[in-house]
Amino acid sequence: MGYSVYRLCPEGGLSPYKTFECGQCFRWNSAGPDGYLGVASGRAARVFVSGGEACIECDGADLDFWRDYLDMDTDYDAARKSVMTCEYLAGCAEYGEGIRILRQDRWEALCSFIISQCNNIPRIKSIVEKFCSLFGEPFETPWGTKYAFPDARRASSLEVDDLAPLHAGYRAPYIISAARAVANGDVDLEAAGRMDAEGARRYLKTLNGVGDKVANCAVLFGLHRLDAFPIDVWIKRALREHMPQGFDPASLGEYAGLAQQYMFFAERERGRAAAGAKETV
Repeated sequence: MGYSVYRLCPEGGLSPYKTFECGQCFRWNSAGPDGYLGVASGRAARVFVSGGEACIECDGADLDFWRDYLDMDTDYDAARKSVMTCEYLAGCAEYGEGIRILRQDRWEALCSFIISQCNNIPRIKSIVEKFCSLFGEPFETPWGTKYAFPDARRASSLEVDDLAPLHAGYRAPYIISAARAVANGDVDLEAAGRMDAEGARRYLKTLNGVGDKVANCAVLFGLHRLDAFPIDVWIKRALREHMPQGFDPASLGEYAGLAQQYMFFAERERGRAAAGAKETV
């Protein structure tokens, strides 16, 4: 069908900046005012705002894929209101209006968050992009040659030394171990997607190098269980400074993970105001 521009929704329903800068993905980059260029599942697209509308430039044959990826059928206005349970969360939700939780590939999300451990976002992006350019399948787009994320089977054929150019450090053996577990069926991500959030979290923690934070990120961003609530350095501080002692994120219900993203985005934006601040996830 070829690449064309398609309207998605009013800009209040999808903010490219907020969605792609809230720590949930690592293959989207700024492409001019109000626009981001990204790659997912061997496809490329540009998401941008024009004339008060959120739009996408993509191959028309992939439009349904992108609508699903961007979770366009979820009522985010209702979801956002459901987590505004106190003044602090209401402020975060208002500030983060336009964030959508992407429906990412399960293996890519798991692998990316293994890479994210004790890391900052620019470096995570650099490692992920190098991983793709070295071992992913190339494909042509209006924006030049792009590379698909290497699937688990391809990654499982690699050795730790093959990942040396990534400079992933201690994470490299975890990447290989996870790839082999997924490729040979020891860990079934499709089955994990049918579990509740807690069951999926426990299941993914059987992988070497996957603790609570990585497992919760994989459950929220890869399995799209929106009640998962990852806790990183930003969220720990937010909970300590703004929420009552003993607060249980599960009390936020089925969209607890969306509340987490509102909190992360608000706290990170405040943190970025400090000159030279690094963004650890």
